[in-house]
Amino acid sequence: MHVVQRKNTALNFLSGSVCDSNLLNFWMQKLNPLWSTHQMLGQICQKEYITADTVSLKIRCSKRMKFGLAGQHHPVIVEIDGRRLERTYSLTQLDDEHVKLTLKKVPNGIVSTWLCDTSKISDVIEFGMPYGDMLPQNYDDKQLILLAAGSGITPMYSMLYALAKSGELANYQVHLLYWVKYEDQAAFVDIFDEWSQKYPHFKYDVFYTQSETSTASRLNEEHAQEIENLDHKVVFACGPSGFVQLAKEIFQDAKLFDSEAFSLSPIENTEEGTVQVTLARSNKVLEIPKGQSILDALENANEKPISGCRMGICNKCACHKVTGTTKNVATQAENSEPGSLLRICVNSAKSDLVLDL
Repeated sequence: MHVVQRKNTALNFLSGSVCDSNLLNFWMQKLNPLWSTHQMLGQICQKEYITADTVSLKIRCSKRMKFGLAGQHHPVIVEIDGRRLERTYSLTQLDDEHVKLTLKKVPNGIVSTWLCDTSKISDVIEFGMPYGDMLPQNYDDKQLILLAAGSGITPMYSMLYALAKSGELANYQVHLLYWVKYEDQAAFVDIFDEWSQKYPHFKYDVFYTQSETSTASRLNEEHAQEIENLDHKVVFACGPSGFVQLAKEIFQDAKLFDSEAFSLSPIENTEEGTVQVTLARSNKVLEIPKGQSILDALENANEKPISGCRMGICNKCACHKVTGTTKNVATQAENSEPGSLLRICVNSAKSDLVLDL
């Protein structure tokens, strides 16, 4: 016992005061790929395509892993061609050591393409701290309407899986509405069918909007009208920002509404011209185009601001706007308030700006 304590003390001393932690991690991971002085690491142990463009990775996690609550998001960091890239995904905790990462391959998506096509068994990835507040346990109500589009199904599945595993799903009344383009893109349908047979108060509908056999309608007001006692139910929505914004409008009569957008819906940029952005800390003045996210514009100008999810959720890119007017690229809302907190991944410049960067 004393030997173990001395060993841990020595390791903490080395990692904190003598050796560069990256160098120490390098040698530790020669012995065990999941060992690290501070990183939350995971190793892929199973890979399975569950739809034509969706992969589920079973990952064994290191002892340092901080598991999030079902429905939360984790930053996922991978190294591709010598670059560390971070994206945000929902994880499903399978047991004390394993998580499931389910993701859809995004056209031209560097990280999603690597995870779906290139990653292999034994590859190691890194996780960041979990975040997100769209959680059933935040509400006393047990009548849930879940709205999901595309990859928005993954946090819904995570929540439902946790409820089923704990036996709590039997105490909930759940109606899941799930939109995909084609039949071969619908994930987790087999388990949803199993749950619908096992739990009388769980039901689900899948809408195929571009099916060759029967085309279903996209989310619209009729879907809300068909739900009885909507004012007594909690509604969760997850999908592209356009889908989430529409759901918020359509389900405004719900008792409670909560949502998260996993990506920005493409919005045609009709703005012309450029503006000047002053980075107060570095005293740089840059010219960037109107209509483009400030994060993208700064990166195109060879700046490297801190960023994370690139969806306006994690706040890693947030900085204070000293002066100027910005527009949220998802909601189109404008903000001219000086000193306000600005998420540069989801805002564009409408005028000259001064940023605390």
